[in-house]
Amino acid sequence: MPYIIQVNGKQHTADVESETPLLWVLRDTLNLKGTKFGCGAAQCGACTVHLGGQATRSCQIPVSVLGASNVTTIEAIGETPVGKRVQQAWLELDVAQCGYCQSGQIMSATALLTKIPNPTDQDINQAMNGNLCRCATYTRIRAAIKRAAELARA
Repeated sequence: MPYIIQVNGKQHTADVESETPLLWVLRDTLNLKGTKFGCGAAQCGACTVHLGGQATRSCQIPVSVLGASNVTTIEAIGETPVGKRVQQAWLELDVAQCGYCQSGQIMSATALLTKIPNPTDQDINQAMNGNLCRCATYTRIRAAIKRAAELARA
């Protein structure tokens, strides 16, 4: 069945089954490979996108429930002021090691800073909970979130 979805500000048609997870529509149908498959159970955060501005695990969201909500992926997050600052901070602090989880980390961090421009450590812990990094770059991730908040104040 064809579904019309809004991704990164553009309308797309995806002719897929209603239960098809958004992750696979993004990767396989729209060829947007930045959103990663990690666990398939919404536990690792690698597949995080923004759905209507909220950080959402795309591996568990069926395409049939999207409606008119806009989906933002890592490919477009740098077009937003907050996303641009987060990406800049990530680069400045050399956060990524293997990089596999980083798109999900950046998407969660951007959602946090959009909602709470000057987060506390507790805010960061809560927002980033469930975003796993096998390389354990958590200290650099936290520092980059704080750096992105500083960039907004500068």
